[in-house]
Amino acid sequence: MNQSPSLINQAALITGSDSGIGKGVALALAAAGAKVVINYAHNHDAAEEAVNQIIALGGEAFAFQADVSHEDEVKAMFAQMFERYGTIDILVNNAGLQKDSKFVDMSLDDWNKVISINLTGQFLCSREAAKEFIRRGVVEDRSRAAGKIICMSSVHEVIPWAGHVNYAASKGGISMFMKSIAQELAPHKIRVVGIGPGAIQTPINKSAWDTPEALDKLLTLIPYNRIGKPDDIGQLAAWLASDQADYITGTTIFMDGGMTLYPGFADNG
Repeated sequence: MNQSPSLINQAALITGSDSGIGKGVALALAAAGAKVVINYAHNHDAAEEAVNQIIALGGEAFAFQADVSHEDEVKAMFAQMFERYGTIDILVNNAGLQKDSKFVDMSLDDWNKVISINLTGQFLCSREAAKEFIRRGVVEDRSRAAGKIICMSSVHEVIPWAGHVNYAASKGGISMFMKSIAQELAPHKIRVVGIGPGAIQTPINKSAWDTPEALDKLLTLIPYNRIGKPDDIGQLAAWLASDQADYITGTTIFMDGGMTLYPGFADNG
């Protein structure tokens, strides 16, 4: 029995994959055999570096610039993917950002920007992928499913986060979005799952881990006593996209070192 997840002959789109978690996912999916689209919003050089890393390892990838909150750009990205790879088998909705402030000081623009990228972007990309999955159906020699959608969420879909109301609201929305489309798409043999990362060592949260003092403070929230790496999430995503996880749909898997165990209560039983 093959113990490694295989994504051979499958085409994967990972949004926001020029750095951080998205890049970790792209590298892991490529290592499992998938052809990859590196989506990026601004950093062309970083996206090309990710492409070159995949090619150097014997994989296939190309980069495409698109703001996932803009419908026309999302449709153009899918059209280019279909021209290059013929179809899509795996979508990883990873693109996201934070614009933090106290609730009473939060501007409407900062609220709308985070909701648009983090939540509406997942809607637009998932809709285009689902259309293609339904049109094409199951291809037996590639996957038992007609398609797989992975919605990158956060522990903050369940843990409130003062000072980050727009971000937490977007992640809570992703949870119900993921479950609702999973329910609707399951009869088409389309699987939809969520990943809820905890603290992962990425540029978006560098201030929380790049000094010993900051890291020590962060680790008080993580019972497993280590910060996660993008490759941790990448390996989980590759497994979830494979046939080894074919009976999983409509749920979020938290990968957080125990952050959702509310460690503040550990000594207060």
